[in-house]
Amino acid sequence: MSFDFDTAVNRDGLNTAKWDVKPGELPMWVADMDFVVAPCIVDAVRARAAQPCYGYNETSHAWRQAVADWWQTRHGWAICTDEIQFCNGVVPAISSLVRTLADEGRQVLIQAPVYNHFYSSIRNSGREVISSDLVYDGDRYQIDWADLERKMADPDVGLFVLCNPHNPTGQIWSPGDLARIGELATDNGVIVISDEIHCDITDPDVKYTPFAVAAPHCPAVICVSPTKTFSIPGLATSAVIVPDGHLRSLVTAGLNRDEISEPNSFAQVAAIAAFTQGGPWTDEMRAYIKTNKDAATAAMSALGLHVVPSQATYLMWVDCQSLVGADGDATQFCDFLREQTGLFVSNGAQYGGPRFFRLNVGCPRSLVDDGMARLAAGVEAWRKSR
Repeated sequence: MSFDFDTAVNRDGLNTAKWDVKPGELPMWVADMDFVVAPCIVDAVRARAAQPCYGYNETSHAWRQAVADWWQTRHGWAICTDEIQFCNGVVPAISSLVRTLADEGRQVLIQAPVYNHFYSSIRNSGREVISSDLVYDGDRYQIDWADLERKMADPDVGLFVLCNPHNPTGQIWSPGDLARIGELATDNGVIVISDEIHCDITDPDVKYTPFAVAAPHCPAVICVSPTKTFSIPGLATSAVIVPDGHLRSLVTAGLNRDEISEPNSFAQVAAIAAFTQGGPWTDEMRAYIKTNKDAATAAMSALGLHVVPSQATYLMWVDCQSLVGADGDATQFCDFLREQTGLFVSNGAQYGGPRFFRLNVGCPRSLVDDGMARLAAGVEAWRKSR
């Protein structure tokens, strides 16, 4: 490999949310990778930092063009630069969009299990969460089309938040699935917000389809960012893409109202470097993540845990039925695991999948191996304690 994915970076003393843990603990929870950042981004940030004025910034055409070119080249989506708005993060964008596009007290539709901040973004905005739960067959998830159609038709539902690719399951929705969602939304006057932040972290030779490509006539807002792919969430940079002009005017007003549309001094330079020079690093990262996922899947399968098959993200969604039973809650096991071994994973209850836990393998292989050894010890101790 041309890039370093094996070096474990010491993040102690940096006020890093992921690593704010007790000595000796191994955090494999929040979606924050532990790789050395791509050299092109480090060089760009250093060059900007060398210019000792860090004042207010405007959104540049170069940034918009870099976003458009990346999605055209890698994902076949032709975006007009006028359709792209800056936002300082996908979660802030979703929160703003909920406030802008759904009246207070109305229902916002999701598909559980799903990213936990969808719940908080909706509820903290004074709107009600309603879920068309994904159907789990003991191996993987599918959309419950009859239930989704019924809930889309509810006049109290005017907004649907989609996760594409899906977090936490790592599933890539097919073009057919996305087109059908678009048809249901259009027929029922429902606006779609598609969170596509994990779209570049797919298995080698696997592609995702942007929602706007599969459903071009559906009113939609697409949220993207380099922060997951390039492990730069601390630089607060994302793009909100709105093809429809009228909808775009509403979204732009909302982002400005919430004061989340002004880039900091490093947000655009990092994103431009990522999208114009970061392709080779991204492809090597994807291959490295796949080997981590394969190794972790084998280790967990040997422990009697089922890893839901996925083609995207560095997050693994793990079924704990063998430990907690078919109707059990893995929260107590996750707490036990951390207490006994120091391995910190995310309990599935916060995503709407209480029998599961989520594990992050976006890290050097040495940490994955350490995590699997701790998990094995924790599972053995758990079974002995029952």
